[in-house]
Amino acid sequence: MAQTKEQAVQGGQQAAQRISAENTADSPVVQGLRAQVANAFLLYLNYKHYHWQTFGPHFRDLHRLFDEFADEALANIDPVAERIRMIGQDPPARPNELADLAAVSVAAPHSNMREMVEEAQQNLFAVIKQMRDTAKTADDRNDPGTVDILSKAVQVYEKHEWWLRDILKREDGFRD
Repeated sequence: MAQTKEQAVQGGQQAAQRISAENTADSPVVQGLRAQVANAFLLYLNYKHYHWQTFGPHFRDLHRLFDEFADEALANIDPVAERIRMIGQDPPARPNELADLAAVSVAAPHSNMREMVEEAQQNLFAVIKQMRDTAKTADDRNDPGTVDILSKAVQVYEKHEWWLRDILKREDGFRD
């Protein structure tokens, strides 16, 4: 039996209400998404810091790499923040709120490029773990939209970690 237009609209409204009711501000999915917005902001700022502070024989490559990574982190913010709005909550936007929610450490002063790359990699490990945990929680709660957004975003950060891991591994004068 086919649904009428009114029944379809009513069903959609009920689904939207159910999604909002399931995703309270303190739900694990919402908290995980909010953390990812904060992480992306801090990764962006850290990458720009590394970009500006790059020096040495690998200057050109690392300067460009960190700028590219910053652009990709920035591009991850809006889809995740909009997902939070779609499920009825508000994304973090105030600096103090971002710092409190993020697993990413603010870039420290460094004496060499290796320290910057290592710090970036450590931050990525934390972000990737959180993203995977949040995606699993979303999947357990039958939230394919959140799983899809996080699946796309985590691939970006996994690529960043891979590249940094290979930079640290190579015997090109970068290792101690």
